[in-house]
Amino acid sequence: MAEWIAKPFAISCGDPAGVGPEIIGKSWLQRVEAGLKPFFAIGNFADFEKLSGVPVQKIDQPKDALTTFRDALPVLHIHEAAAAVPGEATLDSAQCSLHALEIASGLARSGDAAAVVTAPVSKTQLYKIGFRYPGQTEFVSERCGIARENAVMMLAGPTLRVVPMTTHIALKDVPEHLTERLVIACARAAEKAMTRNFGIEKPRIAIAGLNPHAGESGNLGQEEKWIMQPAIDQLRDQGMDITDPLPADTMFHEEARINFDVALCPYHDQALIPLKTLHFFDGVNITLGLPIVRTSPDHGTAFNIAGQGIADPRSMIAAIQMAATAVTNRQIHDH
Repeated sequence: MAEWIAKPFAISCGDPAGVGPEIIGKSWLQRVEAGLKPFFAIGNFADFEKLSGVPVQKIDQPKDALTTFRDALPVLHIHEAAAAVPGEATLDSAQCSLHALEIASGLARSGDAAAVVTAPVSKTQLYKIGFRYPGQTEFVSERCGIARENAVMMLAGPTLRVVPMTTHIALKDVPEHLTERLVIACARAAEKAMTRNFGIEKPRIAIAGLNPHAGESGNLGQEEKWIMQPAIDQLRDQGMDITDPLPADTMFHEEARINFDVALCPYHDQALIPLKTLHFFDGVNITLGLPIVRTSPDHGTAFNIAGQGIADPRSMIAAIQMAATAVTNRQIHDH
């Protein structure tokens, strides 16, 4: 355990015109009561220097965070510019967020950081500066040498973990993308992650049907019968504990959730609506299938409240805590 404790966590600033710097600073203020391991922010020092009540200090390299963290928020300064104006996203703020993401990913890959936690970015602004990925997940996976389709997004809270098998695509396109190969890949990634990141040796996996009532034996849709079930049968033959397609409207109440460790859902909102209903303020996005640990708060930039001092840091704190859990469990599992 001493090895990972000796490495701090890298936190990319996200879009500095949003709430990223604020929730990072507030997380540092709550470091003792939340039991947070040392971390450092990556971005423009000016965006952190203006935080109210948060002492900050520039560092030259990640290991400096270990001695700085007790007394001040360590900041790796990588973007020379005036501080961003809260709520006013610009091309410069997008460039800062992308630069921070690139460096955070590199430090985690090199082993100089124990994990990477990414604050929220504005994809609209990133696209304007040439960003060609659906989101940060796909960017980090490529930087790690992992094909996009092998990097799986999990959203996790204290009582629910979900994996959307398709993510940022139109609802009308989901049936085309929902393939037997995709179901198998997502299930395998979820099973491995539950063991390696969460310490669950024999994870129980539930899978939601695409159609109402899970297709009602083919009367309300054929995807469950011809795509999902063959994949499930193959996975069961290989020893996986996985359900048949279940009606999504009865999967997520309290009594149902105790029967599985993670739920696979065919499309984005089917997974995120129950997760955010239960864990809006402490949900975490964790990327599965990477050689590094990467987590993120499960919310956006919140430009509308940036700079007002009212951003809630609970999801960022939960993301840092989950990164520590995953790193610890990986070391136990791998060694």
